[in-house]
Amino acid sequence: MNYRVFYISVLSAILLFPGTVLPQDTKDDKFKKGTEYFSSGSYKEALEQWIDIYNTGYRSAQLDYNIGNAYFKLDNIPGAILFYERAYMLNPAVEDITYNLNIARTLVVDRFEEIPELFFVKWYNFMSLIMSGNSWAKISIVTFVLCLLFLSLYFYSSRYRYKVIGFWLAVFLLLVSVTSFALAARNKSLVHDSHKAIIYSPSVNGKSSPDNSGTDLFVLHEGTKVTVEDEVGEWYEIRLSDGNKGWIPANSLEII
Repeated sequence: MNYRVFYISVLSAILLFPGTVLPQDTKDDKFKKGTEYFSSGSYKEALEQWIDIYNTGYRSAQLDYNIGNAYFKLDNIPGAILFYERAYMLNPAVEDITYNLNIARTLVVDRFEEIPELFFVKWYNFMSLIMSGNSWAKISIVTFVLCLLFLSLYFYSSRYRYKVIGFWLAVFLLLVSVTSFALAARNKSLVHDSHKAIIYSPSVNGKSSPDNSGTDLFVLHEGTKVTVEDEVGEWYEIRLSDGNKGWIPANSLEII
């Protein structure tokens, strides 16, 4: 594709998050070696170092972002999109992630008319991803405990002023606790149970049934984002951004 050389040149200048500090757990030899390899143009070796860290179970937006960059440099567009998407789920506020993800998406062959997402749903999802699910859960627990403390002030204080203060602070903290709990649940749903996936096969036919004898409904190409709706044996029922559905082999995609 004619635009690839241009896009790869643009991404050459964006290696790591500017001005960020590497998390303590990832300040080891593998991450440092990966950074050195990437900076010297040895993208395959850098990818191997970072993937080794990823395979240990460690997750961070920075690590996923760097893996996405390495895949992009190696001209592996579905791999780049997959890890940019994973990075976005962990930190949607970082502009570099969104920028690189949008660039990688322009290299995807398939174009589907998307069903627009309601603005308050988009805002709700964004808010839930600003912090981790564990962070939202901790806020929910702490504010709920404080709510109980101020309720005790309301019930047991002999002064009217303290009763009023205790009551309204308890109500406010209860609202914060419930909201934080809802955001924690939404974060878990988006990050761990999103059912979003990226097509990894160069091309795959969407079938009308979960077997090779099914009628071909559409053709998908690598890098396309889909939603997994159902699973039967080695087949997934997937939904496209325009609402169409079909069955594809499970080994033709990777779950985000």
